[in-house]
Amino acid sequence: MRLLRSLTESHRTILSKKSNRTHNCEPTAYANSRRLSNDMMDLLLFSLLFLLGVKGQESSVCPHSCTCNQGHVNCSHKSLTSSMLPSHFPPGTTQVNLNNNLLTILPNGLLDDLPNLHSVTLHGNLWACDCGVLYLRALLTRQPSSILLPLNVSCTSPPSLSGRLVMHLTEEEVLEFCHYWYCDLALVSQVCLFVFMLVQVLLLLAVIVFLRRFERLSREARRTKVETSAFGESVMANEHEALKESRT
Repeated sequence: MRLLRSLTESHRTILSKKSNRTHNCEPTAYANSRRLSNDMMDLLLFSLLFLLGVKGQESSVCPHSCTCNQGHVNCSHKSLTSSMLPSHFPPGTTQVNLNNNLLTILPNGLLDDLPNLHSVTLHGNLWACDCGVLYLRALLTRQPSSILLPLNVSCTSPPSLSGRLVMHLTEEEVLEFCHYWYCDLALVSQVCLFVFMLVQVLLLLAVIVFLRRFERLSREARRTKVETSAFGESVMANEHEALKESRT
């Protein structure tokens, strides 16, 4: 904030000096344009200062569905899911209670920017021990000495890891149950490609069958035409012979 104020003051000082130097030689239209530019720059700097002030006020507000008291943020027993967790806590937070909720994962970086934090409660949740638990596992296994974290945080799912303490999980066990979206997308793409190729094969077979049937019908039509033509000629020859015999 102080830096922006100093930049604003220095900007105005430079502009005023330039304006005084060129005031006597600038045309009126050019001077009006410069004043408009200066006003726009002041408005832009003021908007930036306002937004930074609002952001600073929001970061110090107690999160929704939680209660705050002198650095103690209590979000326990609120039936909170992981998607309902706040994106940040006030910078002066010293204790965070997240126990007895419906949390399955702890968002990455949620507790990183709290220099005064010394206590967190996490028990009584539905922790899913897949890729989403890696941040929580890192907090529990590498916790700094200044932060007191519970050691009894256990997995609820998947069934093979149910009841296991999160801090005792190996990375191989966690990664075994990771489901990456691009793997699912690749599987869906392969299935779609297989279906597409199958449809193409069926269409090709249908075309081949149709062409063969058309060829057979064409042969039968040509044979019928030849037979009809021969029969007609034979009938005409017989009639002609009968006519000659009748004349004689």
